[in-house]
Amino acid sequence: MSKRKFYSQEFKREAVSLVSDQGYSCAEAGRSLGVRGNLVGRWKREFESGDVVFQGNGKLTIDQERIRDLEAENRRLKMEKDILKKATAFFVLEKP
Repeated sequence: MSKRKFYSQEFKREAVSLVSDQGYSCAEAGRSLGVRGNLVGRWKREFESGDVVFQGNGKLTIDQERIRDLEAENRRLKMEKDILKKATAFFVLEKP
């Protein structure tokens, strides 16, 4: 089983420029760069869509990052609430 390769944004942009600016096909550009042609095609589609260009692993959009932060805060607040419930029950049972 081979390890997954990661390519820099600069490499991806150069591959896309071979196709869009210099008139190479995706397959030709892929062969010359040592990657699959369909991968260059996918990079080209991502670049042309303009959403989040070459997002990569671990790179979240602003909305995704906000959601992740809010979910973490929600978990923390629930845990604090549970601790307070248990502490209240403990002090209610402990009568002098």
